[in-house]
Amino acid sequence: MAELSWLSDFPQLDRHQLLAIRKTLDGAYRSFSREYGDSIESFFDPLLSMLIGFEKLLLITPWWLMIAILAGLAFYASRSWKLVVGVVVAFVFIGLFGMWEDTMRTMSIIIASTLLAIVLGLPIGILMARSDRAQGVITPLLDVMQTMPAFVYLIPVVMLLGIGKIPGLIAVVIYAIPPVIRLTNLGIRLVDKEVLEAAEAYGASSWQRLTGVQLPLAMPTIMAGINQTIMMALAMVVIASMIGVKGLGQPVLKSITNQYFTLGLLNGLAIVALAIIFDRISQSYARRTQQHLSGRTND
Repeated sequence: MAELSWLSDFPQLDRHQLLAIRKTLDGAYRSFSREYGDSIESFFDPLLSMLIGFEKLLLITPWWLMIAILAGLAFYASRSWKLVVGVVVAFVFIGLFGMWEDTMRTMSIIIASTLLAIVLGLPIGILMARSDRAQGVITPLLDVMQTMPAFVYLIPVVMLLGIGKIPGLIAVVIYAIPPVIRLTNLGIRLVDKEVLEAAEAYGASSWQRLTGVQLPLAMPTIMAGINQTIMMALAMVVIASMIGVKGLGQPVLKSITNQYFTLGLLNGLAIVALAIIFDRISQSYARRTQQHLSGRTND
């Protein structure tokens, strides 16, 4: 204890001052949520309607048609029959063990959050690539988003919007968006300057250089970012189930609280299967894109 005696000399606020600061901040946030919570919630109503409609579409689609669509997407992305067979077998087993509806609900939130992350993340990544000042401002924010414990995201979102799909979607997007922003920025910055100079010499405008040169050449790196975003969104599924997001996460949470080993194991394996399928499809598509670009460059 003598070795830590120097801590007593460290300047710090007393307990009453800390309590007063916390009460002030908590009161300010509560006042903000009471005054603007309804307006913010109504702002997200169209997104909620789209999310509910997409979930219903996945649920009413016949299982055989859904498996055929997923197998077709897997073949289009990878040109691999092994992956197609793996997708079919995985979803057949998911259906046999009674996890089809929860899997479709999880897929709806993952696809919606990934698309939203891409729509928001790509422009931010492009802005960072084109402006060092923007990169200097945004990078610390991304560091905070990636290091902050996932449970912390739920606190302000739930206080502002309550529980349900939209708070869960927002929490998942905040947690999963950093990779697509970072790798979009990185991919564009790694484009060979000589290629850009050649495009500029041919009279290409800034927009034409971005859409015709930088984004296509950066696409493999961007796809790697999208892949990581999907993986992080799936990792957030169980945590998002704590605020009412239905899907595979809720049975896992139930198995933890009630010690249902088999229930948690099966639903956990279904989440793993989704993660592997999405990972293989996105990686295969990224490799095909890279091979296509390499072949075109060689030509």
